[in-house]
Amino acid sequence: MEKQQNVLQVSGLNVAVKSQKGVLPLVQNLNLELKPGKILGLVGESGSGKTITCMSLLQLLNQKAMHIEGSIQLHGRELNGLKEKEMRCIRGKEIGFIMQNPMNAFTPVYTIGNQFVETIRIHTELTKKQAVDLAIASLEKMNLQNPAKIMKMYPFQLSGGMLQRVMIAISMCLRPAVVIADEPTTALDVATQLQVLKELDRLRTECGTSVLLISHDLGVISELADEVAVMQNGRIVEKADVYRLFDFPQHEYTKKLLQARPVLPVNEELSKLVI
Repeated sequence: MEKQQNVLQVSGLNVAVKSQKGVLPLVQNLNLELKPGKILGLVGESGSGKTITCMSLLQLLNQKAMHIEGSIQLHGRELNGLKEKEMRCIRGKEIGFIMQNPMNAFTPVYTIGNQFVETIRIHTELTKKQAVDLAIASLEKMNLQNPAKIMKMYPFQLSGGMLQRVMIAISMCLRPAVVIADEPTTALDVATQLQVLKELDRLRTECGTSVLLISHDLGVISELADEVAVMQNGRIVEKADVYRLFDFPQHEYTKKLLQARPVLPVNEELSKLVI
């Protein structure tokens, strides 16, 4: 049986920042594979290099200040070093991006509809009316009330959870091959977190999209991810399927991360009442 090709293949990725004191490494010898329709969780403490990694995959780092080497292949096409004009055609259509802070993801002086429709029309040949219809349908799938009204609103008029779902709707509507979700549930209430996670799962189920899920929330990772990569000081120190990593962690850093999870104390008296 022929082995299924990885959607995204990252090999030997090194990212360093140039400073007056020399070159400071941020990401070192990183190797990742995203399989079709699978979710890869990338976990680690703040400052471990998770966001720098996703920015390098999207080619959004300042090339003058940063030194990037290694291979980043999407369906076999090399992205590292690709011209900005070519990358703009890939971002949004073939690689979707859900940012950590939804308030910073939208231009404040344009309506949601203006930005949504512009994204669709840049990457498709749809008319303005067709793009508006697609945008409204995508917002409806996110269970947002009165999507036509939301299209006329400005970002500051929506809550963080609503903006997060708008971002996912934009990512989903063009059915990208890969979605990079950088802390998609940060600062959201529990109900909205659940909704966002359901939509990410629906994205990969209905569209066959591969998802790189970056998070420090191990509960989110255990719920969604198929495989998990653990990052420490810019390096991947352990990689395994989600069940093996949570049940049988091998690296000391992984064990410390798992031990840091808050555990509710068990009330022995109450536990006796449970049938």
